Amino acid sequence: MYTRVVTARRAGIAVLLSWLVSFVVGLTPMFGWNNLHQLQQNGSLLSPSDISTTSDLPFETVISMDYMVYFNFFGWVMLPLLLMLGIYVEIFYMIHRQLNKKVMSSHSDPRRYFGKELKLAKSLALVLFLFAVSWLPLHILNCITLFCPSCDSPADLIYVAILLSHANSAVNPVVYAFRINKFRTAFRKIWQQYVLCYDPVGRLPQRGSQRSRRETRLKQNDDDDDV
Repeated sequence: MYTRVVTARRAGIAVLLSWLVSFVVGLTPMFGWNNLHQLQQNGSLLSPSDISTTSDLPFETVISMDYMVYFNFFGWVMLPLLLMLGIYVEIFYMIHRQLNKKVMSSHSDPRRYFGKELKLAKSLALVLFLFAVSWLPLHILNCITLFCPSCDSPADLIYVAILLSHANSAVNPVVYAFRINKFRTAFRKIWQQYVLCYDPVGRLPQRGSQRSRRETRLKQNDDDDDV
């Protein structure tokens, strides 16, 4: 079922759409949703020379908090986060229900099969959890800035929230590598081939019966399902 739905073409389209959405969301302030007009009206717009010599220019001075909260946070962080949370709840519920029924006509050991699916779902849920932990603090501080202008957020807390948001990009590959065997194998091959300049293909067996190669390939695919 998975191989029929997730084809290479569909995966490529999904990646392309993800990058397109990222560009649209990230470049929206450059298209006009910023504080430029307000700064011009207040006469507080800094010249390029002033900006180059100013080390303490608040982020919210140039970026609209309406954009950061309503568009960025509510539209492209909170909504997908809630959607993914609902999907994972449904996944865990379906696995639990199928395990109770013990209905798996195409597999001799349904508990082993669904155990793999449950481990994979847990790994992806961990990625979702780390995403929430990494990004929610910064967006919550942005909400405080927008809805409570008189509230003063500690500078150290803001720096920690920014650091967490940037660290999320480095956390996901580590989680995938340690939790999912297929990603771990792929990372190892990339490291060996492109960093160590070592070609693992040359070490693959070139001879052997077609049946033994097929059995080895089936066993390897079954092992790759373990996470």
